[in-house]
Amino acid sequence: MKILVTGGLGFIGSNFIRHMSEEAGAFEIVVIDALTYGSNESNLKELEYEFVKGDICDYELMSKHVKNTDAIVNFAAETHVDRSISSPYSFIESNVIGTYTILEAMRNVNSDVKLVHVSTDEVYGDIEEGSFKDDDGLKPSSPYSASKASADMFVLAYVRTYGLNAAITRCTNNYGNYQSPEKLIPKTIIRAKLDMKVPIYGTGKNVRDWIYVRDHCDAIRLVLDGGEKGEIYNIASGAERDNLAVVNEISEIMGKTDLIAFVEDRPGHDIRYSLDASKIERLGFQPKYSFKEGLKETVDWYLENEWWWKPLADEKILHPTPWKLEW
Repeated sequence: MKILVTGGLGFIGSNFIRHMSEEAGAFEIVVIDALTYGSNESNLKELEYEFVKGDICDYELMSKHVKNTDAIVNFAAETHVDRSISSPYSFIESNVIGTYTILEAMRNVNSDVKLVHVSTDEVYGDIEEGSFKDDDGLKPSSPYSASKASADMFVLAYVRTYGLNAAITRCTNNYGNYQSPEKLIPKTIIRAKLDMKVPIYGTGKNVRDWIYVRDHCDAIRLVLDGGEKGEIYNIASGAERDNLAVVNEISEIMGKTDLIAFVEDRPGHDIRYSLDASKIERLGFQPKYSFKEGLKETVDWYLENEWWWKPLADEKILHPTPWKLEW
């Protein structure tokens, strides 16, 4: 089976490729990645795969590779909320136009190919009680989540209008190896190691469902194998924590104290995300890692792999967020 993985040098994409590569010889993997700030060639350093440097907005490039593949898993996206607040246009370009270009290539050169479009729980907005179902309305809060919601709508429209074989996954907050140091958990681990304060937005009471990235990859594989055309699959672990609790658990693992520095909240900061994942559970999905287990493995990996994150530390750890210059 030949799989085209877009954005395969990013955090989740590279973990997915590692996951699929464990079945030696079962899959031929082609990676298309534009090598933007979210990509890192070191993520797949020791693996063998076919790499194509390119932009998913390039129709000729996408047509060439879509034509000769059996399945596409689309991870390619701008994902950092703070960056979307600072510079929204690149999110429209990558997340909306990029997805549209993939769909057009499928429509015109290979309508039999299966697409798994990787989206996010953030398209629903926040919810104070209960959990979002996959058919609930969308209410994105940031330019990032708005661009992902728009992309989802294009996928569903192309399924209905042109009969394309595509499914959407919407997952909660991922963490694990190879995650960009600008994200909360790796940022906390690295700053704690360097005896630096960890900036926390607002009161730190924003709640997320946290899933270890390998569990997310298991879920995507299930959708790739058995997901139905036009369906949306919410993916969640049930491990809800607010940001303060996450930082405190990392502090406990690392034996650190007094790490937190509260900073002004980000604009439009969602209070709580929560998903009903019963549909993908019917495909057989169950998380293998508890939050405690996954977090311990993640902390250990970052402490043991300074070679990976140190080149990124100046840009993404020691500097302030793009929209706020006071850290």
